[in-house]
Amino acid sequence: MLNAPKPAKPEGVADEVWAQMLAASPVEARRLIRSGAFTAPTSGLCPGYAQANLIVLPREQAYDFLLFAQRNPKPCPLLEVTETGAREATICATDCDIATDFPRYRIYEHGQLTAEVENVEDYWRDDLVSFVIGCSFSFESELIEAGIEIRHNTMGCNVPMYLTGVPCTPAGSMSGNMVMSMRPIPADQVVKAVQISGAIPKVHGAPLHIGDPAAIGVRDLAHPEFGDPVDIRDGEVPVFWACGVTPQSIVMNSKPPFAITHAPGCMLITDTKNIDLKE
Repeated sequence: MLNAPKPAKPEGVADEVWAQMLAASPVEARRLIRSGAFTAPTSGLCPGYAQANLIVLPREQAYDFLLFAQRNPKPCPLLEVTETGAREATICATDCDIATDFPRYRIYEHGQLTAEVENVEDYWRDDLVSFVIGCSFSFESELIEAGIEIRHNTMGCNVPMYLTGVPCTPAGSMSGNMVMSMRPIPADQVVKAVQISGAIPKVHGAPLHIGDPAAIGVRDLAHPEFGDPVDIRDGEVPVFWACGVTPQSIVMNSKPPFAITHAPGCMLITDTKNIDLKE
């Protein structure tokens, strides 16, 4: 892993800040994010440590989402659920403020995206419950170590994420279709990618689909609903993993009165090591 190529700097990030993020431990990275110095996607940072998605809901909707996550563990592998009103993560990380330690957040009201902000301190309420969900960025460092290029890293952009036609299992008031992230993989490396990611189910595990995007309701790889398109070269196969942006699809479909999520690609960097999440 020490010889793995460094990810390309995301657009708009200062050279000094990017150098700090590349050298940072998880807690140092969270503090830089908390300060507002880094507000970009986190793919490739702190290799070997799990990254996490977020959805925050009022207590009235929290049980339904907990049941939803239990019924849909591929897109929603739970790393931690907080006490009502708590802003601190205590299991997957320490010195971790859920309201400030993601680079960017989204605010939804009745299923509509109403704001994208760098922290949610002004939106926080005493009735909120946070769900910290494993992220496929976590296993990318192991794919890279195995010689598999992660195209969005080398292009310096966000991973492409697609709203598919694959329905999730409903739970209470929560329902909707799954979001999947896509990485182009050379055909002769697909089996290796499946084996590596499949060993870590707490960060989505093995891919859900390999090949024809139309089979999962994806019409145009050049226009992802979330993130950025990436180049797909001759001999490469699109490989789709369950994605922790799925809760945003569920929020848009189910329309709870209020929800906070991470901005796609802008994850929490936890203190949890990937090796500790392996089966």
